[in-house]
Amino acid sequence: MATEKTDTLAHVFLVTSVVLLLAGLTFGLAGGLQYVFPLWMKDSFPFTRLRPLHVSLVISWIFTAASGGIYYYLPRIVKHNWYSLRLGWMHYILMVCVIILMSFLYASGTFGGREYLEFPPWLGLLILSYWTLFLINFFRTVFTYKEKWPVYLWMWCSGILFFAFTFLESQLWIFSFFRDNLVRDTTVQWKALGSMVGSWNMLVYGTAFYLMEQISGNSKVVHSKKTFFFFFLGLTNLMFNWGHHTYIVPASPWIKNVSYIISMTELLILGNILYQWKGTVSEIQKNKNNPAYLLLSAADAWVFLNLILAILLSVPAINNHTHGTHFTVAHAMGTTIGINTMILLASVMYIQWKSEKASRKFIAGMWTANTALFIFWIALLGAGWTKALYQGQLTHQQIISHEMPFFYTITFSGFFLLIGVLLIISNIKFRSSSGGR
Repeated sequence: MATEKTDTLAHVFLVTSVVLLLAGLTFGLAGGLQYVFPLWMKDSFPFTRLRPLHVSLVISWIFTAASGGIYYYLPRIVKHNWYSLRLGWMHYILMVCVIILMSFLYASGTFGGREYLEFPPWLGLLILSYWTLFLINFFRTVFTYKEKWPVYLWMWCSGILFFAFTFLESQLWIFSFFRDNLVRDTTVQWKALGSMVGSWNMLVYGTAFYLMEQISGNSKVVHSKKTFFFFFLGLTNLMFNWGHHTYIVPASPWIKNVSYIISMTELLILGNILYQWKGTVSEIQKNKNNPAYLLLSAADAWVFLNLILAILLSVPAINNHTHGTHFTVAHAMGTTIGINTMILLASVMYIQWKSEKASRKFIAGMWTANTALFIFWIALLGAGWTKALYQGQLTHQQIISHEMPFFYTITFSGFFLLIGVLLIISNIKFRSSSGGR
């Protein structure tokens, strides 16, 4: 069973994750202000540095919060402590060193020449090192569990393994075979990063399933055949639907056809969400004061909205117009903030806040954050539609002038999104122990 030392490790991860979330949102807001005021910090801290800082810190929040939750939950599932707390602390120390180094390199303008994961390739060795420690520690611990595995254990296993694989794949550009061929390099990079998103989704969605089991007190869902069907469907999408990111790349047609067909299987997930919506509404009535449940309900709504957008973006005729516009950003923001962040905040609240009754400040934060994010999301779609409508007809500067009302809305709503998240986080009471829950 978990000890106080194990819980301390989990709490340190969670405290760090919240700091990373606030830092990521702050840099994102600063980037939005540069859209509205292009000369602001143009020379000292340009958008080319703010963007990777924002993206990397938000992704670091996701991985750190998910890891912290797993460090807390796994001993309670397998009924004994982690294989090695020392490996856990090594994971944490190396991770913090990487985040500090990465932030310094971006702030100083030192890049590795990639569209994403812009840090120099040597830093990737440190990332792979601490993730390998986590992988070893997790599997040495989870394999002691001899009972029938619930779906969230399978999801955490898949996410941890596939992140290691896709991260290695994303670094193949250091070899001339890939780097010297533009089509090959672009295809592999976008494929790796598309699947990498799926890997952290597995960690986050596994956390959501664990929380739903604990809140409801019903373990049937996490063992049901239907749940495992959708798990394998999601795993298939993780491995193969990345191809819709590469429609504009002159790669083999079969890759695009397979990825399109697999992307369309997400309609089954959408249908399942619609089918279960009535039951979700009744559950909200029973758990209307539970902060973790309310955050999961918000994530459920964002899954619905973002899945519709993802399916549309997977259609080649639409993708040709939307690729490289703010449609893609809207999809990313809806996923990372609306879905992943709401689920992970639910996890942090569940672990760190003893009270199961939502405060007025929490409710205000929930409504502020989600309303601001919805306005933010709609404004991004508006900016994407404007660019798709005028590209090829107007100059870049003329298109920007048409998009400016949306950029003002994005910046304004981004400010209130940060306020809403601050209100939610202000309810969290960090402790060294959580009473064994």
